[in-house]
Amino acid sequence: MLSITVYSDFVCPFCMLGEQVLADAIGNKDISINWRAFELRPYPVATLRPEDSYLPTIWQQSVYPLAERLGVSMQLPTISPQPRTDKAFELLVMAQDKGLDHEYSMRVLRAFFQENLDIGDPEVLVTLAADVGLNAKDARQALENGIYTDRHREALRHAREDMAITSVPTIVVGKQVFRGTPSISQLREAIDLLEA
Repeated sequence: MLSITVYSDFVCPFCMLGEQVLADAIGNKDISINWRAFELRPYPVATLRPEDSYLPTIWQQSVYPLAERLGVSMQLPTISPQPRTDKAFELLVMAQDKGLDHEYSMRVLRAFFQENLDIGDPEVLVTLAADVGLNAKDARQALENGIYTDRHREALRHAREDMAITSVPTIVVGKQVFRGTPSISQLREAIDLLEA
């Protein structure tokens, strides 16, 4: 099966919106979406606070207008400061092993941007993992024991060093790399090349 890779951070609204554009471009074609980690603000970098001016301004100027155009319901989450995503990405590794990385990633994005859930809270993450078919007990143990920590660190290294990712979403379709949210027409052209 052909696949498209999306490098994302679960606190980036454009990653959720980019997936909608990608889904629209794929349509009913037999193409899978593989999700990969890229933390915008890894520890110890401070995460953003929704009560500061930056996030509300970006949402008013860019996120809400694009969401409306794409028909995606989402709100600026109120969790402050924004959660770190390392633990969510550790469970992404678990989801990848089960072929559930797309379902898991979308569940985490919806939880944050539509349900205002704290995706830095391990218990929230265990519930979200279970929602998509992962074993809750295994997910909890994975977080408590750091089972996927090294693989997550390697994924971050790969994104930064091998792929030179600097922003999310970064969407890789064959040999084409889109930084940011491309248009549906750009993605369709790239998918046509991928299929050829």
